[in-house]
Amino acid sequence: MTDTTAQGPPERVHIVDTEHLTKRFGEQTAVDDLTMHVPEGTIFGFIGPSGSGKTTTVRLLTGVQSPSEGTAYVMGTEPSSFSERERARIGYMPQLSVLFPHLSIMENLRFVASIYGMPWGRRSQLKRVLDFVELTEHRRKRLWQASGGMQRRLALAAALVNEPQLLFLDEPTAGIDPVLRRKFWDHFESLRDDGRTVFVTTQYVGEAAYCDQIGVLRNGRLLTVDTPEGLRWQAFGGEVIDLIVADRIEQDLITDVTHLAYVSHAQRTRVDGRGMRITVDDADRVIPPLQRWLDEQGMQVESIDRYLPPFDDVFVKLVETNGSTELTGLSDAAAEQAALEPEITIPPPPEDEFPATPPPETPSTTAGPDDELPATPPPETPATTAGPDDELPATPPPETPATTAPPSEPAAEASVEADDAVTGDDTTGRDDAATEEPR
Repeated sequence: MTDTTAQGPPERVHIVDTEHLTKRFGEQTAVDDLTMHVPEGTIFGFIGPSGSGKTTTVRLLTGVQSPSEGTAYVMGTEPSSFSERERARIGYMPQLSVLFPHLSIMENLRFVASIYGMPWGRRSQLKRVLDFVELTEHRRKRLWQASGGMQRRLALAAALVNEPQLLFLDEPTAGIDPVLRRKFWDHFESLRDDGRTVFVTTQYVGEAAYCDQIGVLRNGRLLTVDTPEGLRWQAFGGEVIDLIVADRIEQDLITDVTHLAYVSHAQRTRVDGRGMRITVDDADRVIPPLQRWLDEQGMQVESIDRYLPPFDDVFVKLVETNGSTELTGLSDAAAEQAALEPEITIPPPPEDEFPATPPPETPSTTAGPDDELPATPPPETPATTAGPDDELPATPPPETPATTAPPSEPAAEASVEADDAVTGDDTTGRDDAATEEPR
């Protein structure tokens, strides 16, 4: 397991070093006492639920925001003290697109290159970057005509155009299809193989398998930093063996297995009871003697092999171990499952319990929970009870006791204004603004 404890001044072998890094917004703490070290030439995955502080951490490491407490060193320099030359060695791909929809893909790339001070004549570098993200054939297409996947690939190209040594990618695979997601990770591995460092945030926990090291973040706090295999070990207490036998496994056999010196845990799996998951220190070393022991017990083994738990299960175990059951957004699989579950709502009380017109002998009938009327209406209107959504005053004027202004008129006007904003006014404004920006 990787040690995340500070050992003194940051060494150059770590391209990113943080010590007790903290960022507060008022009373809310977005990043809480973050200490970690990122080696050069690796893919470092920063994984956690939405709202756990991943984007804020990236902004602190790129100098966009300043910490409330603690320190951060990136390439040996505090981000707030970056020189122009040091900034040119960093690439940053934000979550949302900041490019111009009315420009072509090549024009957007040239604009970003000009920001870094690159000469307009460096066509070979622009072409190389477009080839890398497979957009050369679409270079003349306007950005607003490009698909969402093309726009994400262009954002990656813009982050690579200055050939950075350190690349910050803030949820680069969010909202794209699995095929393109796999291509992105192929690109990241190519960058790593070229000696560059990729710091990538994601809430898709399955992508942890592509990283060299992984930091698990929850509620702004770093739970652990480890390799993919190390995270599995932490979550399950060792390596896992998956066993399937011909007959149903009885509880006595499970108890006998747990008493073996090289077994730390065992439990039955499968609906038919013929499976068992066994936790050991070293699966490859334990499998041969375990199979011999099962043969001696008269168990017919159909299969016995090492089991790699999916990272959804790994992250659930890790978060539960650290005392939290807030797993919403931790994995794409968990989010999809939650979307399929029916929403539970509490029905309102029956209308019979709140009659619309109380009997004359009960003038002090209490109004509904949303009424703004007093509990005891004035004596001149004992039978008047406003509905939950009425906007009538507590004591209506005596000359118009039955007149009620329709509450739907303001809502209708607001709806018309909202429709106008959606159907064209706002879009036109954005296009005009985008057209004027290059000037």
